[in-house]
Amino acid sequence: MSFVLGITGGIASGKSTVVKCFEQAGYPIVDSDVIARQVVEPNTPGLSAIVTVFGSEILTAEGTLNRQKLGELIFNDPEKRDLLNDTLDPFIRQAIKAEIAEKKQLSELVIADVPLLYEGKYDRYTDAVAVVFVTPQVQLQRLMARNQLSEAQALARINSQLPLVEKKARADFIFDNDGPLVETQKQVLAFIQHKTWEKLA
Repeated sequence: MSFVLGITGGIASGKSTVVKCFEQAGYPIVDSDVIARQVVEPNTPGLSAIVTVFGSEILTAEGTLNRQKLGELIFNDPEKRDLLNDTLDPFIRQAIKAEIAEKKQLSELVIADVPLLYEGKYDRYTDAVAVVFVTPQVQLQRLMARNQLSEAQALARINSQLPLVEKKARADFIFDNDGPLVETQKQVLAFIQHKTWEKLA
């Protein structure tokens, strides 16, 4: 029986680092960001749906999605951003569910890497959720350093997401990423060696 572990976190919390540890250990990853790009490739129903909603001006001359143009349309318009999310959600959700089912045939543990896991209610497709947690101070410092942002810019991005403390409270398991990278890697290795997911079942 395969176990699906959803992994989420907040911006600059180190989720990708934790997911990479599982990948290097040989476990299959369902990456929602990759899927979100795949569903809008040329000649896909997802791209057709966006064109129906936003018009053909969001296409390049070659017929691919003009991400810059689409980004300009939705950047300062929450209603259009919600409309885009609502338009693509069925395609992304269907693809994530299909890939989870496919990869469950390959491994005793499947990792579902979904940044907006709780926000999008993707936890319903997992057996348990692990949150990669850092304190608000560390999250702010790392985001400012990583993206060269001012404190106000970084806080705006952090505050656009469900607070990490809230995700932590809902999690079945927590990877603490406040310290050095090696300490986080040790936590993942211990999780794998002890087959901790079996205790979460």
